[in-house]
Amino acid sequence: MVAVDCLDEWKLPVTLGLFPFQREIVEWALDRERCAIFADTGLGKALMQLKWAHATQRDTGGRVLILAPLAVARQTEREAVKFSIDGVAAVRHPDESDAPILVTNYERLHLFRDREWSALVLDESSILKSVDSKTRDDLTRWATDIRYRLCCTATPAPNDHTELGNHAEFLGVLTRAQMLGTYFVHDENSVAVQHWRLKGHAHEAFWRWVAGWAIAVRRPSDLGYEDDGYILPPLKLVHEWLGDGRTDDDRLFPVEARTLDERRTARLASTDDRVAATAAAIALEPDEPWIVWCDYNRESEALARAIPGAVEVRGPDSPESKEQALMDFAEGRTRVLVTKPSICGFGLNWQHCARVAFVGLSDSYEQWYQAIRRCWRFGQERPVEVFVFASEAERVVINNVQRKATEAEKMMEQIVRYLADARASRDPSTYHRDVAEGDGWTLHLGDSLEVLAESVEDNSVGLSVFSPPFPGMYVYSDSPRDLGNTYDLREFARGMRTLAGELLRVTMPGRSCAIHLCQTTAQKVRDGYVGIKDFRGSVIKTMERSGWVYYGEVAIDKDPQVKAIRTKDQGLLFKSLARDSAKMHMALADYVLQFRKPGDNPQPILAGVSERYGNPDGWITSEEWIEWAAPVWYRAGKDYPGGIRETDVLNVRQARDERDERHLAPLQLGVIERCVKLWSAPGDLVLSPFAGIGSEGVVALQHGRRFVGVELKPAYWKVAQRNLAASVSQMSLLTAAT
Repeated sequence: MVAVDCLDEWKLPVTLGLFPFQREIVEWALDRERCAIFADTGLGKALMQLKWAHATQRDTGGRVLILAPLAVARQTEREAVKFSIDGVAAVRHPDESDAPILVTNYERLHLFRDREWSALVLDESSILKSVDSKTRDDLTRWATDIRYRLCCTATPAPNDHTELGNHAEFLGVLTRAQMLGTYFVHDENSVAVQHWRLKGHAHEAFWRWVAGWAIAVRRPSDLGYEDDGYILPPLKLVHEWLGDGRTDDDRLFPVEARTLDERRTARLASTDDRVAATAAAIALEPDEPWIVWCDYNRESEALARAIPGAVEVRGPDSPESKEQALMDFAEGRTRVLVTKPSICGFGLNWQHCARVAFVGLSDSYEQWYQAIRRCWRFGQERPVEVFVFASEAERVVINNVQRKATEAEKMMEQIVRYLADARASRDPSTYHRDVAEGDGWTLHLGDSLEVLAESVEDNSVGLSVFSPPFPGMYVYSDSPRDLGNTYDLREFARGMRTLAGELLRVTMPGRSCAIHLCQTTAQKVRDGYVGIKDFRGSVIKTMERSGWVYYGEVAIDKDPQVKAIRTKDQGLLFKSLARDSAKMHMALADYVLQFRKPGDNPQPILAGVSERYGNPDGWITSEEWIEWAAPVWYRAGKDYPGGIRETDVLNVRQARDERDERHLAPLQLGVIERCVKLWSAPGDLVLSPFAGIGSEGVVALQHGRRFVGVELKPAYWKVAQRNLAASVSQMSLLTAAT
């Protein structure tokens, strides 16, 4: 595709006939091979996607396929004729026309799959959420070979991040799993198994990412244009509450139906009353077109019988008869149309109609919104009246939909603002470089790869000890340089491999790199299965491929009850043990992996008690070594008073800001101490490429080593400075006291 940087001669034919805000959107879309337009109903999505398809087809020379909901294909064809866009044909089969741009219904996709397409448009792409996962995944896989893809919808469900993930996966930006792994964390405090929330510092990064492939607009003023001609007419909402019709108990007043069974029972029991009330309201205005929405066949059949001249559109009807019925209503040949939002609630333009009736409601806000917006849309010249005929027992459903409507409006305001801010941001990076120094320590602010390459000499480090950010679990910063901002182990390994090479260069021959980590879990929504991902194995392979020798490891004991309470892991809970122990698994331990640089150590480390080697005071006693040499370092307790205490960490609260992850916790000082005493000598330079708040540096200084650290996040870097300076001051006081 030709990159579009200005309004040149190539683009003039494309943008003719567009309003300025539409022109900006189309030009933005033409700058990208694959993107999404989230534009509210009546803003001209059909025209914009036709312009995009026309320009793309002309540039590629191939054919373009537009997939649309039922009856929208013919509507799109009429739009093309209206705006003099040649070469567009609505077809049921690809051989019906040799036009370069074909429009067909989603139901007919199977007839078009084996043809070659240079570009694909999904009209009302929210279908990516409404279809079953198999159909969605099949559609996404099929579209992978089509280079140019455009998604258009009025309801991207901004509060449903999964739908944004569906769009990103279809467009080939990231898979849903990759999106979740990069920007989201499973909320352990939520009762919902699949509840994901944005990681603390990922908000801005996430919306900047979305802004790279999506644009959202509710009205022209969202893009800085005047709203003339795009102000919605008044919407009048009328509720008519009827008795619930239930006679199975002696109740003085109607009781709200809470459960799904209660709602269904109440709704079916009040069918006759709701149908009669709807028919009476329609009879009062015999010249007004009406669209009547319902959910059950019983309701639809009764309405068609009760309303003279009403046409019923049902699921079992043939696509041809459905399409003809919808066209008859759109063109005024039918006055009253009775159908379901799930059948006809998307994409159609019925601005000639200003009367809408709901004969009961489901809990779906999207169906409610889309059904109303078939009539209440930009271009509608009359006030729209929406009537809801429901039983008293269904008030809870109505209240639920209204609550969702309020939340969706707030969320759409946020997505528009976020994406506008992200587009306006010329410098999305918050990357900074700085350095602080003290007695025996140097602390860099910046990217470890850059700092090591520029500031640390070959063969100068006696020991590296650190805990790397775990991919897809916690976000400590919103920087794309943060190794934790990776969506899976493969991407993490690519970044880690470069760092491992730098660590090898700066480390003395024969010396060690100690990496603390734990295994990562696989989640059903993010990874497609529940289990464990071998983070430990990935790190080992990465280090070995970079030239390190995998030399040893130790597991660090964890309390399974604490893990179960904190993570709500189903495989650790007593209730799972009682219901189905096939789900049970052991709590995950932490590990310290030891990697050794090939070569002979030029400066032996005299760590043990031995007068022969001139170390009478010693560093590690025989009793300590017996405990440390075990393959497991146990938790501190009655049997292991010198064990690892999980709470033995530096205070992290002073480094947090309001969006930090609650999971953030420094490496235990006891673990660092064992590594420092075992694998470094007094006076050695100890390195941490992920210094955090300075835990490794504090321990190194306390044991007579020097320290160099690198930290990417400014807030942590500042706190690490204070911790390192305080550690030196405490040692000075101890020296003076002795």
